[in-house]
Amino acid sequence: MMLPDCSVTLHFMLREMTAVVKGLGVYPDNMARNMNVYGGVVFSQRVLLALVEAGISREEAYRIVQRNAHTAWNTAGGDFRANLEADADVTSNLSAEQLAECFSTDLHQANLGVIWERLAI
Repeated sequence: MMLPDCSVTLHFMLREMTAVVKGLGVYPDNMARNMNVYGGVVFSQRVLLALVEAGISREEAYRIVQRNAHTAWNTAGGDFRANLEADADVTSNLSAEQLAECFSTDLHQANLGVIWERLAI
């Protein structure tokens, strides 16, 4: 059995994936709602990293983030961000601005233009 030329296969895959991306339906309101379920638990990794960068051990930062995330998940109308803002372990290590930055999507959107350009979308 002869294997296909990798460059031909890669070109085919890229062309097919470009067609998939071009055909995607984007619903910004749904995306924002999904990212903010339980007050933005999806941003927990960024909070954990900010706490570690502030000098807290990874284990302690994990404990803090998990405590606040679990409270958000297990409480009707739970709000991860509000929990963090009320947590002395967080506020004594992160400023309001640093915490707000953890919930920003700017980092994830920074290179979208480059991606769209490369895909000719």
